Amino acid sequence: MATEFDLLVAGGGIAGLTAGLTAARQGRKTLILTGGVFGGHLLSIEKIDGYPGFPDGVAGYDLVPMTQGQAVEAGAELAMTAITGLEPDGANWRVSAGDGDYLARALIVATGTGLRKLGIPGEESLRGKGVSHCASCDAPLLRDRPVAVVGGGDSALQEALTLAGAASQVTMLHRGDALSGQAVYRSAVEAHPKIEIRYNAEIEEIIGDGVVSGVRLRGSGNVIGVDGVFIYVGLRPESDFLAGRLDLTPSGYIPTDGALQTGLKGVFAAGTVRAGAPGRAVAAAGDGTLAAISADRYLADRARPA
Repeated sequence: MATEFDLLVAGGGIAGLTAGLTAARQGRKTLILTGGVFGGHLLSIEKIDGYPGFPDGVAGYDLVPMTQGQAVEAGAELAMTAITGLEPDGANWRVSAGDGDYLARALIVATGTGLRKLGIPGEESLRGKGVSHCASCDAPLLRDRPVAVVGGGDSALQEALTLAGAASQVTMLHRGDALSGQAVYRSAVEAHPKIEIRYNAEIEEIIGDGVVSGVRLRGSGNVIGVDGVFIYVGLRPESDFLAGRLDLTPSGYIPTDGALQTGLKGVFAAGTVRAGAPGRAVAAAGDGTLAAISADRYLADRARPA
């Protein structure tokens, strides 16, 4: 028999953990499905700027455990499994997960996003052998060696700065003609003596015999010798389990109203999986708070006599 909760939160990133914390503080029986590894992309971020209470920034691998601890202390339960399906069950929702089914009177989807792939030769075969998505994890392994960062947004810029503290040279390869990240990161990258930016540059192949040894550029065929390739070319929403259940945007993001309610009654969305999310840690935390408050109001309205 499936265990029933007032509120189930799908996602263990900052939006999901904040939603679980807020709901538990509201007195709701709350379960957070964190997935196999809680924390989302923030776990690999060396420094998050602009988060209130941390004037000098805070590492994602510090912020996430703090928030998780607060959620648990408030009474939220955690399960290290991911949502795989959703079906109506009377007035409730039956949530399928890797460890079985749960019943939820309301649901917050905070499953976040996954990193997009380049889809080129060498990307998969050399993953973990020089191809990476985590500078803070792998920078020490590439000390005093040349690396490439692919992308031009916030994540690419932040990771390039992290890598520059260890690598001998960081070459940023961006297919556009201007960086798209925040001005503070752009300025830091452009001024760093160990970071070279190559605009209008696309990789057609990652080269290596067992380990990365270089990248080949599209068009020119030029090869840049590097020992690591860090890929940050955008995000894709983790919303496949909603296909056919909810109308998504063409890119797969979840539309919501001002209260973060989706097109499904009692289902809310928070964080980067929702359409229009700004993609900042502080915004994700705000989303989690608002979604939990909206879900609490929905449950209170449901409990009132007709």
